[in-house]
Amino acid sequence: MATQLPATRPANPRFSSGPCAKPPVFDLQNLADAPLGRSHRAAEGKSKLLEAIETTREILGVPADYKIGIVPASDTGAFEMAMWSMLGERPAEMVAWESFGAGWVTDVVKQLKIEATTHTADYGEIVDMTTLNYDNDVCFTWNGTTSGVRMANGDAIPADRAGLTLCDATSAAFAMDLPWDKLDVTTFSWQKVLGGEAAHGMLILSPRAVERLENYTPAWPLPKIFRLTKGGKLIEGIFKGETINTPSMLCVEDYLQALKWAKSVGGLKGLISRADANAQAIADFVEQHDWIEFLAADPATRSNTSVCLKFNDDRITDGAAFAKAVAKRLADENVALDIGAYRDAPPGLRIWCGGTVETSDIAAMLPWLDWAFNAEIDA
Repeated sequence: MATQLPATRPANPRFSSGPCAKPPVFDLQNLADAPLGRSHRAAEGKSKLLEAIETTREILGVPADYKIGIVPASDTGAFEMAMWSMLGERPAEMVAWESFGAGWVTDVVKQLKIEATTHTADYGEIVDMTTLNYDNDVCFTWNGTTSGVRMANGDAIPADRAGLTLCDATSAAFAMDLPWDKLDVTTFSWQKVLGGEAAHGMLILSPRAVERLENYTPAWPLPKIFRLTKGGKLIEGIFKGETINTPSMLCVEDYLQALKWAKSVGGLKGLISRADANAQAIADFVEQHDWIEFLAADPATRSNTSVCLKFNDDRITDGAAFAKAVAKRLADENVALDIGAYRDAPPGLRIWCGGTVETSDIAAMLPWLDWAFNAEIDA
């Protein structure tokens, strides 16, 4: 039992799964070059936005013929924009193994009312992607942020598919190797893996997605904020930094600084290695303690960013209350903030392990988790 307080505290106790920890080198002074009070349509503003797009392309290895746009309303706005603009041309395959994927199912089935087949798996499990009909459009999350379950790879997605694949990759981009040839629409937000500021989303389109946009008109009206075409042609300016609505240039500068840091740690390969090391530190801890286990059942599909844990001890009579109490103890000690499980997920903890988190902080926090568990058992 761990009855005494551990001697070491994390230098940064921020383990939230969104917004996520800033890069270790973050300093407000680094944002001094932001063109505040200037129009984002001025040359400097457009230059910054285009730099954000092209540096994203460079780090993630996005193909040159794919379009990358900065859009409003975070990952949610980007994915909604894609669904409302492109779905309906053919039936859909809706895939969900956690709450955000379930949200996309609701939007397609109940709001857009598209003919759809729904495939679901319980928290901790994943849908068998080989069972889908890829002649239909397929919507799925790459990494289940609220379940800690991710796609192992894109092998199940055929190269000769007739439908489009729409992938919500918000907690996967910059931490996992995404197979761009298997993804037609990919979305993520700045505030996830790179710890950027909220409200800005990224929309990445393959040539096949662009073709759909230019040759298909949905049956429903599209609000201005969702419109990606004009006169049957893609609005190219959106993918060159001419955003649909006004972006925060302070947030843009913050994202640029995060991208600069990402390059300094080895780009995508370095970011993946950092996340893997963080997740492995937790795996080692779980291996050594029989009262805690991963929510994700299969190590092959276990996330290296949103690591979800559940307690396994016969002495716990109310799992939800116990998990909340443990999380509160850790927050009160300022050693782990915002690590309670997502509200719709099974009771437990969710520890962010993306590349902006230092492995030394994970290592310093885990003895405190041991202490908090035993303190709550003894309470």
